[in-house]
Amino acid sequence: MPDALQLLKTRRSVKPMEMAGPGPTHEQIDTLLTIASRVPDHGKLAPWRFVVFEGKARHAGGEKIAAVYHADHPEATPGQIEFERNRLARAPLVIAVISRAAPHIKIPEWEQQLSAGAAAMNLVTAAHALGFAASWMTEWYAYDRRVLEALGLAAHERIAGFVHIGRAARAPDERNRPELSAIVSRYGS
Repeated sequence: MPDALQLLKTRRSVKPMEMAGPGPTHEQIDTLLTIASRVPDHGKLAPWRFVVFEGKARHAGGEKIAAVYHADHPEATPGQIEFERNRLARAPLVIAVISRAAPHIKIPEWEQQLSAGAAAMNLVTAAHALGFAASWMTEWYAYDRRVLEALGLAAHERIAGFVHIGRAARAPDERNRPELSAIVSRYGS
């Protein structure tokens, strides 16, 4: 088990613009998604699903983002529109984790949302285990209903995150983590 612990200790996000190809193969993508779906799921609801953006689909999704951005910013420069158009093309692969949390008689929506977050984290960790870099992101377009509808989400669905996956162009810098004394308390102490 020390190898798994070392893997968890060394996981680090890499900015999508610092990723390169090649991305995962179709077999590796299936492995990533299988691992992502092995999360706590009270009631076996699968309150999440995945949308895979690879190849030309990354650009097609980016066109939807750019169109909404341009509608809201008619004064935007061509460079700004191009930046938005490339949001899903910065890494070789982007997987959207979709929260399908909905009212349920026994399972609170909050638990369902946490399950979607766990799926996103499993996806990030699995990418690291396969030797890829990953970054779990939400940016403005993850919260814009027009973009979500254009990407095929139902009215009750939300983006838990866009997970960008590729190969790190350079080793990621370590960042400071909180001291345990600042984030841990012991009940009754």
